[in-house]
Amino acid sequence: MDIILETKRLLLRPLELSDAEAMFAMDNNPNVHKYLWQQPTQDISETIKIIEYIHKQYDENKIGRFATILKETEEFIGWTGIKYINDHVENGNTNFYDYGYRLAEKFWNKGYATEATEFWLDYGFNQMKIEIINAYTHAENGASNRVLSKCGMQFMEDYPDKDGVIWKWWQLESTKYEGRNTK
Repeated sequence: MDIILETKRLLLRPLELSDAEAMFAMDNNPNVHKYLWQQPTQDISETIKIIEYIHKQYDENKIGRFATILKETEEFIGWTGIKYINDHVENGNTNFYDYGYRLAEKFWNKGYATEATEFWLDYGFNQMKIEIINAYTHAENGASNRVLSKCGMQFMEDYPDKDGVIWKWWQLESTKYEGRNTK
């Protein structure tokens, strides 16, 4: 994929192997994994496999998570974006578009997650012509739950994963989307 998107403060581009070191540092941080599966990445080879898997998603689905870069400093701050879920079942669903993000801890609480979320919802509905975008968050992840709510996603229900951990299922339909100016 050869595409670069941007918001006021962020560049969004396909992940590259050159992002592996910064992505590994993010995913090796236990705080980043507090509301994920509490399994921080232990070796950069795991990160490289993830990036290779995302490249496969780009090829097969023409979308996937994108590297998110701070324009001002050109730093990798994490990944954001839409991906097509067709490789597992989540809350009884498969074959759906999912919005998600993960940011390195030093970039939390600066509005980047909200800025990226607003952009991706607009892109998904207006450029990709997606009818429904879903997201799921750990029930106790107050920050991410606030971001999704603030950006117009609607909380649908709580559901347990296979280990009994409670997650929140979010959804937004294109007919209910009230876009914001994301530039």
